Amino acid sequence: MAGVNTMEKKLAEYKCDTNEAISLKLVRFPEDVDDDGTTFHPEYSHQLFGDDEVVFGYKGLQIQLFYTAGNLSTLFKVKYSSKVSEVFDCVEADDVEGKIREIVPAGFTCNTDDFISLLEKDANFKPFGTLLHTYTVHSEEAGELTYQIHKADITCPGFQEYHERLQTFLMWFIETASFIDADDDRWDFFLVFEKYNKDGETLYATVGYMTVYNYYVYPDKTRPRVSQMLILPPFQGEGHGAQLLEAVHRFYCSLPKVQDITAEDPSENYVKLRDYVLVKLCQGLPSFAADKLHLGFSADMVKEAQDKLKINKKHARRVYEILRLRATDMSDEEKAREYRLEVKKRLFGPYRKNQRELAKMRKCLRPEELVSHMGQMDTQTQHEELEKSYQVVVEDYRRIIERLASQA
Repeated sequence: MAGVNTMEKKLAEYKCDTNEAISLKLVRFPEDVDDDGTTFHPEYSHQLFGDDEVVFGYKGLQIQLFYTAGNLSTLFKVKYSSKVSEVFDCVEADDVEGKIREIVPAGFTCNTDDFISLLEKDANFKPFGTLLHTYTVHSEEAGELTYQIHKADITCPGFQEYHERLQTFLMWFIETASFIDADDDRWDFFLVFEKYNKDGETLYATVGYMTVYNYYVYPDKTRPRVSQMLILPPFQGEGHGAQLLEAVHRFYCSLPKVQDITAEDPSENYVKLRDYVLVKLCQGLPSFAADKLHLGFSADMVKEAQDKLKINKKHARRVYEILRLRATDMSDEEKAREYRLEVKKRLFGPYRKNQRELAKMRKCLRPEELVSHMGQMDTQTQHEELEKSYQVVVEDYRRIIERLASQA
């Protein structure tokens, strides 16, 4: 038995955390290849390596996925200090290389010198598609940096191959990511690039992107639905997500056939970002003026948000609540109470639905079955949950208001 335990311990030394083992880089200069300061790691790797995000069979495992900053030409290398099959007979290591090849498209190199040659060609890379928006961000180190947002589609020469490389990042940073069928011409692609100088030339680095699918709405409208959105980790926290979402929103607002703009299974972070962008867009509309907010959520707000900004009623309601909070003196008890009741009235919707279901159950369930369901819908619990939901919502709203104030 002791021998078995010793063997298990020895084999356990050959387990590696794949989020730590995978090193990602966006390379601008040859010296970036060996600079650990330019490395970043995945948040997720379960889609390739299972829920435990562990690979077996290696010590000192390094999986290098380095990309040229613009065209995303790829260097893929697997390194390790020891492999289990070299030490133990009849023990196989996991096929790390095979797993990575499932998502990395053909055309990558495994040779660093060849990768440096591809890096030199990045000087010829130009953004795909049509320029929609240019903006600047101030950096303490580099001063004013210029960024561009472009709209592309699959017909742009070279874009399909570029997109296949770009979408590999989704697997590492979006928990439920999946690749799209980019051949469908109803997809729109929006790309963010940074302009930078290298040896006196202007080059472009990939910052992030968004995919949007144009659904048909009877009889003659479309409903663009945001499918994927990712700002690459080296650029996160700099406001690029808001710039991208606002530029995309303004693009679709200009198209008469667009009914409204939605998102597919939005994450909490996306909802907060959308709230910020929509409030920024709506705050100048007459129906959302400060003197009208205390009168309540109105049909005028719904119509103006829909007609001018393609915002649906549900999203317009959140915009109204945020702007009303900003306009409300919450130290005034009566005004604070009015605001609280207004928000809770919306939040109470699911609980009201539960009550209707309970009324139906009373007619058809046996007493012992009814008791078990009533336990789930206890009134006191409902009030407590409602208050908790309200506090979370208001906290999120306050952060959006603070961000708007900081950008003013």
